[in-house]
Formats: sequence, C-alpha cells, structure tokens
Amino acid sequence: MSASATPLVWQFTIVLLLGLIAYDFFFHVRKAHVPSLKEAALWSGAYVTIALLFGVGVFVFGGANAGAEYFAGYVTEKALSIDNVFVFLVIMASFKVPRQDQQKVLLFGIVFALIARTGFILLGAALIELFAWVFYLFGLVLLFTAGHLLQPKPSEDDDAKPHIVVRLVRRVFHATDYYDGDKLFTMHEGRRALTPMLLVMLAIGGTDILFALDSIPAIFGLTQNVFIVFTATAFSLLGLRQLYFLVDGLLERLVYLSWGLAAILGFIGVKLILHALHENNLPFVNDGEPVKVIEIGIGMSLGVIAGVLLVTVVASLLSERGKAQAAVSALRRHANTYLGLGASAEPADCEKVHARVVEAEQRVAALDPKYRELIHEPERLREMVAEVHRQYAECMGRARTGG
Repeated sequence: MSASATPLVWQFTIVLLLGLIAYDFFFHVRKAHVPSLKEAALWSGAYVTIALLFGVGVFVFGGANAGAEYFAGYVTEKALSIDNVFVFLVIMASFKVPRQDQQKVLLFGIVFALIARTGFILLGAALIELFAWVFYLFGLVLLFTAGHLLQPKPSEDDDAKPHIVVRLVRRVFHATDYYDGDKLFTMHEGRRALTPMLLVMLAIGGTDILFALDSIPAIFGLTQNVFIVFTATAFSLLGLRQLYFLVDGLLERLVYLSWGLAAILGFIGVKLILHALHENNLPFVNDGEPVKVIEIGIGMSLGVIAGVLLVTVVASLLSERGKAQAAVSALRRHANTYLGLGASAEPADCEKVHARVVEAEQRVAALDPKYRELIHEPERLREMVAEVHRQYAECMGRARTGG
C-alpha cells in the first residue's frame, strides 16, 4: 500500500463504504425521526473509531509514512467537514426543513459529496500525473481560500438567500412552498410539483461541489497516494450526519474555527508551492530547473495541523465572546424552529420548543451588555421571540378549549 493499493484492497474498501452507507440508510434514516443525543454520540464515535482503525491498518500494511499521511489527511478533512456543518445548518434553517426529515437530506449530501469528491480526486490525480505545475495551482487555491476564511462572515440574511441553482429551478419548474413529508414531488393545484425537499437537496449538492474545490487540493498537499486521498476523504464524510445532530448546539462556540482552518489551509498551500518549486519544470521559473527549497515532511504537517486545531478549539471554548455568540445563535435557531411548527402543531411540541426558546432568551438576557450590543439585527430577533410567545399562547388556548 506504500506505493498503491491492490485491486483487492480497493474492492474491500469500496464494499465497506457502501455497506456503511446502506446500513445508515436502512437502519437510521429510512424512518424519519430526530436522533437523540445518545444515538448521535454513539454512532458519531463509532464512525470515528472505524476511521481510526482503518488508519491503523494503513499504518501496519502500508508503512509509517502512509499511516501518517492518512491521519494528516483525515484530520484535515474532518476539520473542513465540521466547517461544512455550519453551512448545512444555515441551509436547513433557510428552507425550514422539518427536524425529523433532516437526516435524509444530510445522508443525500454525504453521498453526493462522496461522488463529487471522487470525481475531483480522479481529475486531480490525472492532472498531477500529466502536469507538475498543478501543484502551483492547488497551492494558490488554498492560499486564496485561507484569505477568504479570514474575511468577516456574511449576515444570516445573506446566508439564507436561496442557492442560485434553487432560484433557477423555481423559475423553470412548478414548485410548492410546503413539505409533503420527505417526498421530492407532490400534487399541487392539480399538477405534479417539486417540494422544498428536492430544492434543499439541490442546494446541499451545489454546496458540496464548492466544498470539494477546497478540500481536494488540501489533501493532495499532504499526499499524492490516490488510495489514501480517497479513503481519508470518504471516512471524514461518514458520520457527518451524526456529527450534525451531536454538535448542533455547540458549533457556534467555535468562534475561531475559521482562523484555525485558514492557518491550516495556508500552511498546506505554502507546502504545495514549495513542493512545486522543488519539482519545477516551468520554463519561466528558474529556467525550467528545480528550485532548491526546503520541503515540509508529513510528520511536521501532522504536528502543525493537530496543534492548530487544538489551539483553535481551546481558545474558542474559553472565549466569553464564543459563549455569547452561542447563546444568541441558540435563541435565533429555537425561535425559527418554533415558527416553523405551523398552526397545526401539537400542544406537546409547542411546549417543548417554547421551553427551549425561554431558556435561550434567559441566557441572552444574562449576557454582559457589551456582548448584547454585538447581536445582529436585535430588533428583528426581539420581534421573532415576541411572535413565538404569541403563537405559543394561541397553541395553549386551543389546547384548553379543545380546538
């Protein structure tokens, strides 16, 4: 495996991945439900364990260098996938996807991401094989992405704008503005129509392609072994559905995640450009001759990636700003959830979600004034919460009168 995996190893790996995806669908996603924290934690841990055991296998049968490359790639891709969860959260919120149906959307996103990234991996490997200068291109892409991550995040209103693919589909095809369970199509006004479930899947799929443009150059900066690139990427995606439900309420605490990812991608970008200079054959660079520069080994790469992530997580969790941001985001998210219940919601659901809104509202009220001043569009947030209380009073009134 140090040079390349045998066909038998490839077959075993693909069967394993397909088996895990099939198991996830038939035993967890097929029946719509909201996974408990215990279920999400158990299966998220199981997928991480499988990925780590696979890495141990790469280390034993492929050698220490191959093992280090796999773990460096897996950790990097896993960190990038956590950032992707932020975008999934925004898409789910903007489309008001029912909580119990979000699992199916996420599994679709994972499968589509795996297909898209496999295509990019094969394309990237072919380009590297034919053109050494591709390392310059990959390096510049990562440096550009790192710079983009350091820019201020767009507002939630900007994030919630429909994906360009969704806007085009809505213009061309007949679509409803309501869900019919987890169906992709339904009958509306006597005609077959698309449901928001199909539209949100299109949005997730389009976003997956953009994610692949960042993630594939990043892992090719750590290893050019196609088997390791593929498996590290695939195992980082598996378990993303469970991770979504596990860290749903914790992601906002990672306020410095973008800085950490920018540092990692910038580091790998520099590593790629140094490697390109070392392998240089461009005639306008050093007359087409290789440039004598230092090359960063995989051991140092793994150490830098792990160190940056550790500092990022610790700094975020200790940040008072992070705690404030988590409180505000939780209030906004729970308010949106309640407003998405509709007039026909069961009283038990009204009480359950309203209790979360009240708890989050109290946490925001207890914030230091300097952090409350940072709330984006505070007046709109107050209006949302007031509307939640109004609808809750109506829901309880219907329950008392039996209406």
